[in-house]
Amino acid sequence: MSSAELTTLLTTILMVMVFILIVLVVIYFFIRMKSKNKKDSSGNKEYNTSTSTANYNKQSIFKFMEFDKVEDNMIIQQDGKRFLMVVECQGVNYDLMSGLEKTAVEEGFLQFLNTLRHPVQIYTQTRTVNLEQSISTYKTKIEEIESNLRNKEMDYNAKVKSGRYSKEQLDKEFYELTKQRNLYEYGKDIIYNTERMSTNKNVLNKKYYVIIPYYPEESGNSNFDKEELKSIAFSELYTRSQSVIRTLSACGINGKILGSNLLVDLLYVAYNRDEEEIFGLDRAIAAGYDELYSTAPDVLDKKMKELDSEIERQALDMASDVIIDARNEKQRKIEEKEHSMEYLVEQMAKSIIEENRTFVGDDIATSAINKIDGVEETNQIEVEQEEKPKRRGRKKSDNVVTEEKKVDETTPKKRGRKKKVVETEEGGN
Repeated sequence: MSSAELTTLLTTILMVMVFILIVLVVIYFFIRMKSKNKKDSSGNKEYNTSTSTANYNKQSIFKFMEFDKVEDNMIIQQDGKRFLMVVECQGVNYDLMSGLEKTAVEEGFLQFLNTLRHPVQIYTQTRTVNLEQSISTYKTKIEEIESNLRNKEMDYNAKVKSGRYSKEQLDKEFYELTKQRNLYEYGKDIIYNTERMSTNKNVLNKKYYVIIPYYPEESGNSNFDKEELKSIAFSELYTRSQSVIRTLSACGINGKILGSNLLVDLLYVAYNRDEEEIFGLDRAIAAGYDELYSTAPDVLDKKMKELDSEIERQALDMASDVIIDARNEKQRKIEEKEHSMEYLVEQMAKSIIEENRTFVGDDIATSAINKIDGVEETNQIEVEQEEKPKRRGRKKSDNVVTEEKKVDETTPKKRGRKKKVVETEEGGN
């Protein structure tokens, strides 16, 4: 083979190789562009709905922090294209368990993994223990216990000084007083130890969460509106969360679904790890962090509130005054009735005898009525005799006038009695 033919052959081979290289480069760029478009359209998530089994890729746990809003115990992401529900789990101390307990926990966790039919993410959050609220609650309780203790001491001392209680009763009261005093001292020790513990900044608490996602593509129908998708997502996520809680309970792990407020607290701590120790979510809400400006209440509203309070105060005063007047009127009637009780008793006894005259007989009824009249006269004489010593210091003229008045007052009564006796005798005849 001559040199010219060899050169032609090498040139042809080189051109073929260059052509193949160009084709490979074009194919590479085409595949790369296609994968990039697919990645952008799926939102960094490869999910195949054409096959019966879904393929999931490992993603960062911090993806759940990118949220649009928190609503209906769910974190909504990507404008309603992803819904999350979070289950808070209570950890177990695996190292302190016995061999059988460890085996039971492992088997329960394997059962949990085998029953999963959807992706989950496990998130651990470390928080500094804030004991201010606990200390405030303890102090409030201790104030109540101290007040009860002071009252019991006063009651016990009063009972001891009175001397009207037996030794057994006093011992029982002293036992109750000692119990209350011990409870008060125990509460003070708890507050002291808790405050001393709160000064240590290394007191940490770990919280464990299982994050469960849901995608609207799983429903297989794209004709739902946002509210319907939200309702479907909530139902599906709630079912999945309950299934996770039930399977984790086999490991001795208790779980609960986080509500909207707890989800906000979780995200707040995740975004503000340095500030959450000083300025927590509850303080942020109380400070009105979501308000652009603050305004004073309306003057008319304040005046209306003052008028309502004034009306309520005057109504209470009027009601109390009326109740006092009614009680005084009732008390006056009771006193009048007590003062004339003997006369009322005699009159009622006479009426009872008159009603039963046909049963007891006219003679017996007349005799009984006469005896009642005699008792009445005797009572009147006794009253007059009791009143005579009080009148000794008066003038004679006054005594004469009062005696004349008394004679004038008693005379019609005696005539009336004689007339009644005559009428009863005529009726008997």
